[in-house]
Amino acid sequence: MRIGIFTALFGDKTRAETLDIVKAEGIQAVEFGGGAYPGSSHLEMEKLLESKEARDSLLKEVADRGLIISAISCHGNPLSPNKAMAAEHHQAFVNSVKLASLLGIDCVNGFSGCPGDSPTATQPNWVTCAWPDEFRDILEWQWKEKVIPYWKEQNSFLKQHNVKFAIEMHPGFVCYSNDTLLKLRKAAGDQIGANFDPSHLWWQGIDPIAAVRELGREGALFHVHAKDTKIDPYNSGRNGNLDTKSYGKIAERSWVFRSVGYGHGLDWWKDFCSELRSGGYDNVLSIEHEDGLMSPMEGLRKALSVLKEAVIFEDAGEMFWARD
Repeated sequence: MRIGIFTALFGDKTRAETLDIVKAEGIQAVEFGGGAYPGSSHLEMEKLLESKEARDSLLKEVADRGLIISAISCHGNPLSPNKAMAAEHHQAFVNSVKLASLLGIDCVNGFSGCPGDSPTATQPNWVTCAWPDEFRDILEWQWKEKVIPYWKEQNSFLKQHNVKFAIEMHPGFVCYSNDTLLKLRKAAGDQIGANFDPSHLWWQGIDPIAAVRELGREGALFHVHAKDTKIDPYNSGRNGNLDTKSYGKIAERSWVFRSVGYGHGLDWWKDFCSELRSGGYDNVLSIEHEDGLMSPMEGLRKALSVLKEAVIFEDAGEMFWARD
């Protein structure tokens, strides 16, 4: 396994500056934004799609620093009832898949998206309960009319370009849990799997190790993010974890994102990395920094200090103490 980073953290820096920092910190892989919510500050998408020279230059910049590209990420909502947003985010997805294919990268990360509640909707409608019954009617309409048709078409597009789409399970979108992700994979095709980010699961009450074990067994684990969540026992005990307060109101929220190790300790991350290895995952753990209590560099370095202890870098080799 390798430690990587989602470079959106350094959106205010040039690609060269970012890659120099990544190398200096001992990180081994980069995940670039390709548009939609994370933007594409380190990839000139149109130029790269048009110019082999530009692509070769990008690959050389990365390789000269001893790095690899683990994924291109275009987290967005291509199912939005806001037609302008849906078109923009769909195009970011298309461009990211095409560029990944041209660069020899097999993984694009993003969200499943969320439609509205009817053909006349103007905003997404994320259904989270089964009653009153009209909520289930909305959910059935979304999946039948919007979600499955869109992603079946995109699965064919992905297959044509030999690229996988790794969905980050995230509340607010139709795929936020194993059940919903595997439902989409079964309906749309096996080019669709998971960009597994444990931080979005803890506050839903999901055990990330149980979840990642199932996805690994299903062959649906494509990429992994390293980000932590801290649940405040007092705020959570009073209000539960469905929290819509600003992420800036850290002392008032039931949970917040934290750097790796500041929500769950080293032992948990060791167990997680061991589960990944035992399930056959030998790719990248890509650090995503969204900790409101730490600067980008301090948050990155704190996460690195934990992951360097937890990640299993070498092949185990043959057992010398017992037979298989």
